[in-house]
Amino acid sequence: MGAAILGDWGTTRLRLFRRVGGETVGRIDGPGIGALDAAAADILADRLAPWRAEGELGPVILCGMAGARGGLVETTYVDCPTDAAGWRDRAVKVAVGGSEVSVLPGLRTRNAVGVPDVMRGEETQIFGAIALDPALGHGRWTFVLPGTHSKWVTVDHGVIRGFRTYPTGELFALLADRSTLAGGDDAGDGIMEQGFARGLERSGEATLGALFEARAARMVDGRSGEWARGYLSGLLIGGEVVAEVGADNDVVLIGDPALAGHYTQALARAGCGVHVMDGDACVLAGLELAQGETA
Repeated sequence: MGAAILGDWGTTRLRLFRRVGGETVGRIDGPGIGALDAAAADILADRLAPWRAEGELGPVILCGMAGARGGLVETTYVDCPTDAAGWRDRAVKVAVGGSEVSVLPGLRTRNAVGVPDVMRGEETQIFGAIALDPALGHGRWTFVLPGTHSKWVTVDHGVIRGFRTYPTGELFALLADRSTLAGGDDAGDGIMEQGFARGLERSGEATLGALFEARAARMVDGRSGEWARGYLSGLLIGGEVVAEVGADNDVVLIGDPALAGHYTQALARAGCGVHVMDGDACVLAGLELAQGETA
């Protein structure tokens, strides 16, 4: 049996990891599902070809948007509540370039009034986090996964009960890059961290009204475009935290270190204890957890 290939294929990027004995011995990146210039199967076969030329490949396990409509092969969403076994048992297998590829499903839920929500990829990180720290499989936990579409997930004794999505990263990109609020690279006073702190200060207010300070502070107080972008980030992340946290909440935060740092600051301001876990480590642990059942 050759080396296992574990991959996270998201909207913006593909990450493939070649694993031997629990260690990463190679990595290849590629375009995300949202930016393909060829069929997903052809892109994947092309990325696997250098490793195949070096010898036999073992199982290929993918999570994320590889299972979305328009991805490699569509996988149906698994309904919450679900545990790791209920999730990984619904993987779909497809042949790609001489390899059998297992594509893991996403999850779906509805809130108390029937509003739907979905995720693809974050569930792999959550189950991976529990595999890395078995204590997280006992009791009730709130997991936070920042990103383009941030997830707040309730996990009870290893079972994902439900979740809520905030398109915080997507809104920030739109407001910072395609609106008049941030002002591009305008010179002025203040750095991003100062703007972020000010955004957190106002995050308990109505967001639509608070947004305009990003522009008005540039016009009246001479704030820089960098300050304004920091302000927008603080306001949006802070608003997300205010909407979700209650008294004495502790959360498990999974993600990129830089973005996790912003969320840690917002969560600490709200009085939350934060346990930070690396997103790459969690996704690899989740894919390895699935490997035993899908290979």
